Amino acid sequence: MRRILAVSVMSVSLFLVGCVGGQVEEFDGTEPRLVLAEYFAGESRGYGIFEDRFGKLRREFVVDVTGTVDGDVLTLDERFVYKDGEEDQRIWTIRKLDDHTYEGSSPDIDGVAVGKSYGNALTWAYDIDLVIDPETTWRVRFTDWFYLQPDGVLLNRASVTRFGVEIGTLTLVFLKK
Repeated sequence: MRRILAVSVMSVSLFLVGCVGGQVEEFDGTEPRLVLAEYFAGESRGYGIFEDRFGKLRREFVVDVTGTVDGDVLTLDERFVYKDGEEDQRIWTIRKLDDHTYEGSSPDIDGVAVGKSYGNALTWAYDIDLVIDPETTWRVRFTDWFYLQPDGVLLNRASVTRFGVEIGTLTLVFLKK
């Protein structure tokens, strides 16, 4: 019985992994078209949750984003307020390299974030040191998928992994102010 259950769980896991890793090019031509500098210029607000790999809600937050555009550079000033009262800030500098490719940096990420956008979708990946508690920090990888919806609603779903194993998911809904 255990062997059948283990094979079943493994089969379902492999199926789900195959479904999650789609190609952003598949969204070419979809509307409304997501252009980061156009969407994030000005003020927007995001409402988010973080769930661990078992689906348990671990954090809730609101993020206010101020976006400024200077030539081909988008600067995002993100100010987070968590339900428990903690506050945080992240400032992104994002450059559009061509019609589909973005590159971004922030002082608290490791290296450079790389993104691709087609149609209404963008995928974006980067490594960051995530503070677990005052004495523990983990290097994790965020793989974000953004989907622009009608009426200016931007959905963001991120897989958070450590050593290639998913430790949780982040879900955000952005609205223009």
